[in-house]
Amino acid sequence: MGKIIIQNETTKDPISLIGREAGVCWGADISNAEKNYKRGMDCLVSGHGRTWEYPQVYVVMDGYSARVFRELYTHIGGGPTRLQASTRYINYEKGFDYVIPPTIDESEETRNIYTGAMDDILSAMKKLEALGMPREDIGMLLPLGMCSKVVLRTNLRNLIDMSHQRLCTRAYWEYRNLMKDLMNALSEYSEEWKYLVDNYFVAKCDVAGFCTEKNSCGRRVKYEN
Repeated sequence: MGKIIIQNETTKDPISLIGREAGVCWGADISNAEKNYKRGMDCLVSGHGRTWEYPQVYVVMDGYSARVFRELYTHIGGGPTRLQASTRYINYEKGFDYVIPPTIDESEETRNIYTGAMDDILSAMKKLEALGMPREDIGMLLPLGMCSKVVLRTNLRNLIDMSHQRLCTRAYWEYRNLMKDLMNALSEYSEEWKYLVDNYFVAKCDVAGFCTEKNSCGRRVKYEN
């Protein structure tokens, strides 16, 4: 469905970078690559989250719904930033791609109702454009299910926190898929990223040791006051 592209500006050696930056403040020798890596691991194991903000991730997310990107923005803190495909300037006259939820795609009847609604929206947009209506106003018709594209700059700390929330089985299904796609892409980018993904990108119940949700999926024992 969607596609994740890790851009070259992304930190290649996030653990070593953490160790180098921490080493500056500790008055340590940062010319030794092995010691930098070990120091970075110490920061990770010790939970020194502020140092995790140094490794930067530049990523293109393409083919996911506008709806899931609205949820993505709940994870935008002071450091991360993003740009999204314009609904004001892009010409959607030839149509727009959209996401079909798996439950709707299971049956021909429900799929036809869904795709028919999308066709009706496109038809209305074309008619309004023919009547000379401004494209920025016509774009108000575009649905949350339409595919969009985002360029995101974020950091390791933000992504670890995001994984705790979005790998939970109660998270929105498309976001869970996006999170797993992102983890796969980072794992392929470098060995240090693969280590981080395998060991730190986990659901919040794995961090707490119990389920914190009101309605548990049963994967972990639910915490009771």
